[in-house]
Amino acid sequence: GEVGNSEAELISVGKAGRSRWQGKRPSVRGVAMNPIDHPLGGGEGKASGGRNPTSPWGKTEGRTRKKGKYSDAAVVRRRGAKRGG
Repeated sequence: GEVGNSEAELISVGKAGRSRWQGKRPSVRGVAMNPIDHPLGGGEGKASGGRNPTSPWGKTEGRTRKKGKYSDAAVVRRRGAKRGG
């Protein structure tokens, strides 16, 4: 089969209200909430959260692994004949 209106995804919604007409509700960041509402909420000013990304119920979510050493990308193979010992 073929998609009926393949260019539908290219339409810019343009404003928040038009998304609301489609039934989509706004997604509020946990950092923007109060501490009663989310583990990342609260703090003075625009505080950054201070812990790993979590669900509203405190379970870790999203990216929790460290990136790994930056130089590992450059290590392709060993250089010389000398081995450990």
